[in-house]
Amino acid sequence: MEHFDVIIIGSGPAGEKAAAQAAYIGKKVLIIEKEKVVGGAMVNTGTLPSKTLRETSLFLSGKKQRGMYGVEFQLGKQITIQDLMFRKTFIIKKEIEMINENLAKHKVKLVTGAGYFIDEHTVGIEGREEKYSTEFILIAVGSYPFRPKTIPFEYEQVYDSDEILEMIHIPKSMVIVGAGVIGCEYACMFAALGIEIILIDPKDVVLPFLDSEISQLLVEEMKELGVKFLFNDSVDKVEINANRFCETFLKSGNKLVSETFLYAAGRSGNVGKLKLENVGLAVNNRGQMEVNEHYQTKVSNIYAVGDVIGFPSLASTSMEQGRVAMCHAFDFKYKERVAALLPYGIYTIPEASMVGMTEDEAKKKGIAYEVGKSFYADNPRGQIIGNERGMLKLVFSKPDKKLLGVHVIGDNASEIVHAGMLVMYFGGTIDAFIESVFNYPTLSDIYKYATYDGLGNLSGHKIRK
Repeated sequence: MEHFDVIIIGSGPAGEKAAAQAAYIGKKVLIIEKEKVVGGAMVNTGTLPSKTLRETSLFLSGKKQRGMYGVEFQLGKQITIQDLMFRKTFIIKKEIEMINENLAKHKVKLVTGAGYFIDEHTVGIEGREEKYSTEFILIAVGSYPFRPKTIPFEYEQVYDSDEILEMIHIPKSMVIVGAGVIGCEYACMFAALGIEIILIDPKDVVLPFLDSEISQLLVEEMKELGVKFLFNDSVDKVEINANRFCETFLKSGNKLVSETFLYAAGRSGNVGKLKLENVGLAVNNRGQMEVNEHYQTKVSNIYAVGDVIGFPSLASTSMEQGRVAMCHAFDFKYKERVAALLPYGIYTIPEASMVGMTEDEAKKKGIAYEVGKSFYADNPRGQIIGNERGMLKLVFSKPDKKLLGVHVIGDNASEIVHAGMLVMYFGGTIDAFIESVFNYPTLSDIYKYATYDGLGNLSGHKIRK
């Protein structure tokens, strides 16, 4: 039986970075991956493919070029599914190559198969006799789309959020269930291609963790893109009619007919094959595991990170969790915690991103705060790229001007947010943006003018609308 210092089950972002971290400090590492390729959902079915499709749909639809040069961009041909998927396939292949190279560089052994627990120090491979022993085990198996029994996923017209990446033609209409991050992102990219989209959600707000003003602006932009919203409603059942169209029956009694149907409401931990009962571990009803601040389960040598432990289920955070877990396991005083400030990037059209406190949170906590805003329309770079409806909003403390939250909607929002995040990380004030010099013309320059706006509000020299 071959022995390793650590066995990692899963090669997604958490598993790969954990393996590289452990190998970096001289540990013998094994990754067990049940799929034929590495990368997990981030590479193969989620983060990178969906974001690549977003950019492709923006380009092919002409939405990215529209309004820039005083002419209406028109595509020279009918968009095909091959056009839409070409770049996605290329990016997936390239990223898989890069991950394999990284694991090889760190001398990480990779075994393909479904790993399971024999005991707390031994892992087997489903259907094979081989076993591996280890000091530590890291569970990084990721998640899969939640699939309620009322949805007939066996039909080719009905997709979950993984399967949608393999659709075989561009439909004319689609009903999407779930106005969370995944549902909103797909609603935008397909609406940009001219697909008639109806987005259903039992709540009456989109992405409630966003600042309410940003959330409302996003809804307005999505409506302009062609997305139709049905709030405060949910699906009773879905059937396929004689014409092979999807009939969606709602709790309200309404019926929707569409060419395709996408269910994008939640994911579950991918723990089905682990045999957790062999080590006395359990999961909640969404297949998620409980861990402490070091990402240890109740079995001290077994750690868990990424989607399988639930919120926030972000690739960026999962990578850091994997690194922290390995540093703790081997008592390596390098990375002892994941940063308390976590940025969120929502790749809708337009992008939205945030870090820190919203206005509503500041109100609930009784914090004396003020805001400052700046608009892409008043920024030369925003005018150049033809994106004049974006906005940056800063939330800061009145007494000391300490930056509390950064909220952006518009092109490159997920990039722009980082400048504010770093100021917050070091406990800085909005004066940092006044004192800084930004390249000109850049979108980042909106930080300076959002600060001027905030200072005007703070001093009373500017009347707030």
